[in-house]
Amino acid sequence: MFGLTIMVIGVWRLMSLNDVPKVVQAVGVAIFLIVVGFIFLFIALIGCCGVWKRNFCMVTTFATLLFCFVIMDIVIVTGVYILTNKVLDIVDDKMQSDINSYNTSEVAREYVDVLQEMVGCCGQVNASDWVNFRPDGISVPDTCCRIVTVDCGAGAMNNESIIYTEGCGPFVEYMYKMTKLWSGIIGLVFAFIKIFVIVLACTLMYGIHKDYKIQEPLLRSDLACFRCFQRRSQPVSVSVSEEGSPHHRVK
Repeated sequence: MFGLTIMVIGVWRLMSLNDVPKVVQAVGVAIFLIVVGFIFLFIALIGCCGVWKRNFCMVTTFATLLFCFVIMDIVIVTGVYILTNKVLDIVDDKMQSDINSYNTSEVAREYVDVLQEMVGCCGQVNASDWVNFRPDGISVPDTCCRIVTVDCGAGAMNNESIIYTEGCGPFVEYMYKMTKLWSGIIGLVFAFIKIFVIVLACTLMYGIHKDYKIQEPLLRSDLACFRCFQRRSQPVSVSVSEEGSPHHRVK
């Protein structure tokens, strides 16, 4: 069910990208969700088939793969928390680079415009980051305006009634930290669920293995009885030797 849910989210995300600006589409995220969902669904099918058929090998494979995913969850969550400051530095550098390339790069311009208009911010730290936007040094992009109109940002850098003066950097940092927090919580919850399922799988493996040990002597005994019965059921012929004594032969 978990794998199917992830696949549905990934497909929905991929199909809804046409309504999202190219700069924030993140097609790779949707494809990643679909792939991960398919992998989880495949592992779940192995587990279900193993439980249904009481197959020791399939249940063991299911538990092993699930354990690998638990280790991966722990590594990813730990890495995200360790690399927080580095990631934030990279994001800040990227945003500052896009601001500097605003007039020359369409991709940078689209990214900054979408961010400023959606969040309601201006620049990275504050509106003064746009000092080099126009030769006058006091103009900002129109997406900094509270009400976006053509040339609304011209000469409005210090006019708080027209533009947003707060930078986008603090908001991006806040969103990253919140995403990190909830991702860590969700990751740990699912890790504990997987550990619980692994314990159940190991219990089932023990039960199957125990049944094999009980059934193996019985099977050997049944096989021995069958062979004995088979030998007894074979007809016996009596022949007379040259000396005249009877000689028994089993066909």
